[in-house]
Amino acid sequence: MLIALAVVAASIVAIGSVMSTNARSVRALEDHLALMQAAQTVLATAIPPRKDISPGSLSGQLRDYRWQVDVSPLRGGWEANDERVAWIPERIRIRVRATSGATVDIETVRLIPRPQHRT
Repeated sequence: MLIALAVVAASIVAIGSVMSTNARSVRALEDHLALMQAAQTVLATAIPPRKDISPGSLSGQLRDYRWQVDVSPLRGGWEANDERVAWIPERIRIRVRATSGATVDIETVRLIPRPQHRT
């Protein structure tokens, strides 16, 4: 009888361990999903319209997430010297940080009107 109780107790401990690991994984996945949704919202709403984009930083808070958008010239030797080119690429970097310390960085490129072509 004692051996049977020990086997049952060991099985319950093993099942409990698997369940707690699963619960932590689900919680981490939910936190990551919420962080990515916040980043997507910032990407869709915090970047100014193309005609108003200029190099610099914007920052703010969305629910429990702090965000920052940095706009800078596109690096890597790309430069449009031809004045007939009406659009220039700008690097947009979005960083969103949760209260837990988790962060996500997204980089994209937006074409903006060259200053003398802005209307």
